[in-house]
Amino acid sequence: MVTVLRALLRGATYSRLLHLWVPWLPFSIWIFIYPDAPWVPALVLLPLGLIPSVRRVEGVQAQLMLTPGEREPGISQKPSATWQDRLRTVLWLAVRMMLMVVVGYVTVWPFFLAYLLGESAMGHVPEELPFLGGAQPHWAYALLVPIPLLAAGPLMVGIGELVTAAARRLLGPSPAERLAALEARTEQLLERTRIARELHDSIGHALTIAVVQAGAARAAGDPAFTDRALAAIEETGRAALEDLERVLGVLREARKPVSSRPTLTDADRLLESARASGAKVDAEVTGPVDTVPGPVSREGYRILQEALTNALRHAGTVPVRIRIRVADGTLFLEVRNPLPGDVPGPGRGSGLRGIRERAALLGGRARTGPDGGDWAVRVELPLAGAEMS
Repeated sequence: MVTVLRALLRGATYSRLLHLWVPWLPFSIWIFIYPDAPWVPALVLLPLGLIPSVRRVEGVQAQLMLTPGEREPGISQKPSATWQDRLRTVLWLAVRMMLMVVVGYVTVWPFFLAYLLGESAMGHVPEELPFLGGAQPHWAYALLVPIPLLAAGPLMVGIGELVTAAARRLLGPSPAERLAALEARTEQLLERTRIARELHDSIGHALTIAVVQAGAARAAGDPAFTDRALAAIEETGRAALEDLERVLGVLREARKPVSSRPTLTDADRLLESARASGAKVDAEVTGPVDTVPGPVSREGYRILQEALTNALRHAGTVPVRIRIRVADGTLFLEVRNPLPGDVPGPGRGSGLRGIRERAALLGGRARTGPDGGDWAVRVELPLAGAEMS
């Protein structure tokens, strides 16, 4: 009883009744004019469920009036795309009409009994009454009036819950719509993961360069070297701010094209920032790098950036050898540097994991770890099919 009383204080209870009362009004007018043909409205309305747009209209009404304020009501607002959706809409219209009739009688019956009470007191009650047989004594009507009033509350709450459950079942997303929503959610999560990698690679690289440059400048005690270090920090910071602005732009505008992201043709700025930090970078590029498909070239740039960042972070300003080669439909990328005193184990750190994940997403492979006294990052990315990525 407490639950029913709480439900009667909720606005959703009455909006659900209004949702059923809206079609009851024209139906009651029809019954008043044609009492011998109450089934005609059903024959006219039920086939309308086969029209695709009717599902959209019913879904909007149901979500607005049956589930007001709910963030995920489980009711679709899309038109019917299959015959299954259309048949579910027809069944929904049938359920709504049946519950409409029940709500109509539940809400009208107390007023009808009150009317009979007044008519009985004046001696004007007809001899035959629906559900009551012949005319009843005046006191009988007085006893009957409170009964439907007491039952109306639980009935209205129960009917509201029933019609809402029916709407979720019959107007809920179809399997195809659920799959499309899942795919959209997956794409969103993948995009967020990609943006997280972008920020990690770009900002991490800039901060590493800045830390290395500042430490080297302090240790050198040379004003000229300090000026060069500050210039390198400034240039690297400016590039990082550009990357940050671009990533934030992607967040603000989900459909922004990715063509503005740096590619391997922009790798010179990475090499220059590494050289400016004091590292000796030996880079060799062979093959038509400018013809590498955009997705592969962009991911190759980020892999190179992360490999350089790791070399500077863990080994300091040591010689770094970079080999970029395009041949046999594959992009080969290798970054080697002397091993530092503390060798990280394979697979440690989000940077190395990010390199392997980037390669795997493009159908390639990445190997990282000690190799002949060096720390090596070797990546192979296939070019075939990347144009459509």
